[in-house]
Amino acid sequence: MKLISYNYNEQEHYGILTPEGIIDLSTRLGQQFCDLKSLIAGGALKRIQCYLNESPDFTEQEVKYLPVITRPNKILCVGMNYADKRVEFNQTDPAPTLFVRFPDSQAGHKCPIIKPSITNEFDYEGELAVIIGKDGFHIKAEDALSHVAGYSCYMDGSVRDWQHSWFTAGKNWPKTGGFGPCLTTSDEIPDPTNLTISTYLNNNRVQHDNTSNLIHKIPELIAYISLFTELSAGDVIITGSPGGVGKKRVPPLFMKAGDCIEVEIEKIGRLTNFITDEVTPTI
Repeated sequence: MKLISYNYNEQEHYGILTPEGIIDLSTRLGQQFCDLKSLIAGGALKRIQCYLNESPDFTEQEVKYLPVITRPNKILCVGMNYADKRVEFNQTDPAPTLFVRFPDSQAGHKCPIIKPSITNEFDYEGELAVIIGKDGFHIKAEDALSHVAGYSCYMDGSVRDWQHSWFTAGKNWPKTGGFGPCLTTSDEIPDPTNLTISTYLNNNRVQHDNTSNLIHKIPELIAYISLFTELSAGDVIITGSPGGVGKKRVPPLFMKAGDCIEVEIEKIGRLTNFITDEVTPTI
């Protein structure tokens, strides 16, 4: 299944995305589960399969996409996790590089990504996102995938000149990270370690790799992260970006207003966002 979060008539909804349209789950299960995160936490992913044959309630054109998980408790990001990327940044530390994102730094599919006015070094990073489906602390690597609800695309927009000794400042400007279009449930992706991932800037492919080349694989990441923080349903782990980022190109290639940035991952879909300039408040 492909699950999405969206606005309809200025109200938050969630549902099943099908080729024919959207089957709205909020009207069917909203009294029990207020959003997609609570549905996942309630262990209801198998239960909603009974709605798959029902007629769609909305078309995609009638709704506004939201980030797949609108209010995750944690967004944990992994840096330098592809060999080519490590070479680009001369990274040699063997341990996973981790940083955090805040929920308000995210934007949904087909929604604007905002380039902060303070920078001209706004970079793209296409990544595979892992959505946790079951709580866990000190999870063993061999059990890790049983804690996954599904997978999505992520565009981890990076303000390069604000990435200092730690990445967090350059990763948390409002609406700089695209998350979507959907959560593809883990039963459709039994092996997340063999997925083609590509990033397109204005229809030109700028990143291309396969998750088989992740240095720290998803089970290892879940085990490592859950050693120091308990993971809960709806938490998001962003697994790292391939090489080819704009910062390391000659000349550098950064995003600007009017650009279209897309992340496509096999078996999940294609996340599309458009870059807009930040509107600075007037006094």
